[in-house]
Amino acid sequence: MITRHARSTLVFLFDLLAAIAAWLGGFLLRFNLEWPVHYESKLLVAGAMLLFIHAIGCRVAGLYRGMWVFASLPDLKRVLKAVALSALALTILIALDRGTPALPRSMIVLYPMLLLMIMGGGRAAWRMWKEHRLYGDLVAAGKPVIVVGAGSGGAMLVRELERSPDWRVVAMVDDNRDKWGLELNGHPVAGGIHTLPAVLKEYRANHVILAMPSAASDALKHATDLAVRAGAHVFTVPGIEDLMNGKVAINAMRPVDIEDLLGRDPVHIDTAHVHHMITGKTVLITGAGGSIGSELCRQLARFAPARLVLVETSEFALYNIEQWFRIHKPETQIVPLAGDVKDAARLEEIFANWKPQLVFHAAAYKHVPLMEVGNAWQAVRNNVLGTLLVAAHAQRHGAERFVLISTDKAVNPTNVMGATKRLAEMACEALHSSGKGGTQMEMVRFGNVLGSTGSVIPKFAEQIARGGPVTVTHPEINRYFMSIPEAAQLVLQAAAMGHGGEIFVLDMGEPVKIVDLARNMIRLSGYTEDEIRIEFTGLRPGEKLYEELLADAEETRETPHPKLRIARSRPVAETFLDELGTWLSQTGPVSDDEVREGLKRWVPEYEPARH
Repeated sequence: MITRHARSTLVFLFDLLAAIAAWLGGFLLRFNLEWPVHYESKLLVAGAMLLFIHAIGCRVAGLYRGMWVFASLPDLKRVLKAVALSALALTILIALDRGTPALPRSMIVLYPMLLLMIMGGGRAAWRMWKEHRLYGDLVAAGKPVIVVGAGSGGAMLVRELERSPDWRVVAMVDDNRDKWGLELNGHPVAGGIHTLPAVLKEYRANHVILAMPSAASDALKHATDLAVRAGAHVFTVPGIEDLMNGKVAINAMRPVDIEDLLGRDPVHIDTAHVHHMITGKTVLITGAGGSIGSELCRQLARFAPARLVLVETSEFALYNIEQWFRIHKPETQIVPLAGDVKDAARLEEIFANWKPQLVFHAAAYKHVPLMEVGNAWQAVRNNVLGTLLVAAHAQRHGAERFVLISTDKAVNPTNVMGATKRLAEMACEALHSSGKGGTQMEMVRFGNVLGSTGSVIPKFAEQIARGGPVTVTHPEINRYFMSIPEAAQLVLQAAAMGHGGEIFVLDMGEPVKIVDLARNMIRLSGYTEDEIRIEFTGLRPGEKLYEELLADAEETRETPHPKLRIARSRPVAETFLDELGTWLSQTGPVSDDEVREGLKRWVPEYEPARH
């Protein structure tokens, strides 16, 4: 095997031969391919001087750092630099030449032109030969695939696919009309994205790969919908920008999933403001092992808190988040604590020992049907009493901020879970109004989050894997969705901009019909609705068809952040906390009907569902 030093020496010798060939070739072209007998001595002396200068120029240009098999634009720039140095030296030689006959001035053009062709062409030819030798046999191999997107991302993706035995690019589509009928790396741009079904049929392809790094989610949905309706399997490369930077291998390609289709525009938060709120502070998170709580912990760790106090009632969930920090963020000081938010003694111990300056309360019972029947009083105790105890301890121990993670189901609630979360909001509003301890109480509402515990998406995936049916409660039911990281980031933004007493409402975008969600997931899994049917089971206890983000009696106002609004709810009575405390102090058991009657008294807009 040739060593690196030997390889560099061979390339250096090639560049010297290129200079000799360009020098002699320039003279031959100048004299119509006849040997210039009268110029032999000058040709030899000037050529030797030029060869010496060219050798130095090649070293100065750094030509021997790149590998020919990967010759690319940076290597061409180095070649141009070396050729420019040689051309400059030749210009000076010709300017100083006073002998007879004089060096032809046309060599100022002919020599660098030939030198560039030989040096650059040699490198390009070597790469083409090497790639043909390595990957030429793969051209006819692999599954035929259509690439959506003929921009820079598509170009990089095509080059990667050409080196894979698993894929064979047969055509591309792009909505830029100027590219239609052209070729990219030898592959035709057959038309716009709307022609995808016809292109799939024409080229007999059953696979589509999306290479649209800057496209909006609507374009992604459109392309995916066309492909799956045509019976194709759709793939994407996560982080196509990383692929372009060489950070993601082509084997990271994966099928498009429903989260991609529900994807929302990236969230931009005022990191400086959030940084100021968190950096160097002790932060306590309840429900730290849950889907929202754990993501909050990860997002908080980005802003260099002094420590994160992780409070969680589930030992397994606490272990999981603790292990994540040990592996991914060992520099972050964490305090994993098992504890129940309804345990006042444990809360006192935690707050007294660690004196948190920020408290994020994510612990809650949130599964609507489960809390509706047989567990209503436990929902009250966990969601209302737990919130009241954590908020009161935060206030008593001088925390700067307390943030309650609430839900859109608290708006005009039709179920116990939503009513308890609205009651928890009211408790926080009352505590803030009391003015004790100076703690700012803030509430943040949002809808369903993708991939959270109890989310409909994992349920549908499991049903599809079993062969169906996919169960949807009602053909008209819809919900708002956002990603867990987006929700967590907006919670931090809301906390940083709040002054206390506000209910922040996150922009959840447009609601999604659950039956459409089910249909898309079936198609993305490679099935039709004939193969996996959708079954309507009827609304479950406490469910309603449409979720709302704002109650009718509330007013909203804008904030500096486009995805956050502030809801102003009705004032809470001065006697509210005392009366609520008396109700919550019942030892139980309390029947579901008694709980509903009590909730209707506290939350007038609560109307239990009748199905």
